[in-house]
Amino acid sequence: MSVVLFTLGGTIAMAGAGPTGVIARLTGAELAAAVPGLADLPLQVRDVQAVPSADLTYRRILDLVAAAGAAVADGATGVVVSQGTDTLEETAFLADLVWPHPAPLVFTGAMRNPTLAGPDGPANLLAAVRVAAAPAARDLGVLVAFNDEIHAARYVRKTHSTSTATFASPNAGPLGHVIEGEVRLLTRPARHAPLPPVDPDRLAATRVALHTVTLDDEVALLDGLAHGRQGLVVAGFGVGHVPPAFAPVLGALAERMPVVLTSRTGAGAVLRHTYGAVGSETDLQRRGLVNGGLLDPYKAKVLLRLLLAGGTDREGIAAAFARHG
Repeated sequence: MSVVLFTLGGTIAMAGAGPTGVIARLTGAELAAAVPGLADLPLQVRDVQAVPSADLTYRRILDLVAAAGAAVADGATGVVVSQGTDTLEETAFLADLVWPHPAPLVFTGAMRNPTLAGPDGPANLLAAVRVAAAPAARDLGVLVAFNDEIHAARYVRKTHSTSTATFASPNAGPLGHVIEGEVRLLTRPARHAPLPPVDPDRLAATRVALHTVTLDDEVALLDGLAHGRQGLVVAGFGVGHVPPAFAPVLGALAERMPVVLTSRTGAGAVLRHTYGAVGSETDLQRRGLVNGGLLDPYKAKVLLRLLLAGGTDREGIAAAFARHG
């Protein structure tokens, strides 16, 4: 029984300096060969198109999930995906929403490329392979292994632009750690049932807007932002508040499309019934907005787009956010 590694490029695969900076050159085999101790673990390497994580798409990730599922069906114990970290919190959550297998699917990457002192890619890759091979990691869905910590994709966030400890789960903490090469799980959150498969063409045609509310914001931006979209995610202040002038406009938009209310803070939940002023969470829910719960705006956007592409109605969307948020 082996682990299959799919490589997607990113900082973990960069080597060599060009006139504009480091460039991606390392293959999966070269990545694996540079990791002390990895040769002792059964590993199959499959290179996928090497692209920056900013160039990844839902279609590419869903195709990768399908390939990972086929590897598990062929007998793989688990699967590792290496990619750039810029969108890793979104791609891992997207994969988690549709991953149906007990086998672990583990995402990892690096913050320091191999041309720098102390690159973290080798350690992260070794930890990810160990997690993917560990019986204790089964039935946990999609995981992120970084800095010897194990995070659930549904909770993890990138919290720093350069730190090697960038990935954290503010609302839950890590599920466990890799200690002296051993996978130690401290908690096991219940898994949600995967969403049904989505037609790729319908997914490509489904678009969701995201607006982060700021001080003295322009309410006129909302109409233009929502034009041509099928849904909207609003990242409100604090526990889910917006300026009073936004409330009727968001209510009108909620009559046309699903509008999900989240918090821009990065941790904590949108409240449901604490504040009652115009623009508060209670007021916005009364106007038809869907409460995003603990989901951050980026994950809420991923979930909403998948639901809309799958033809989920408004009642189903509200139920899905109540379940996942």
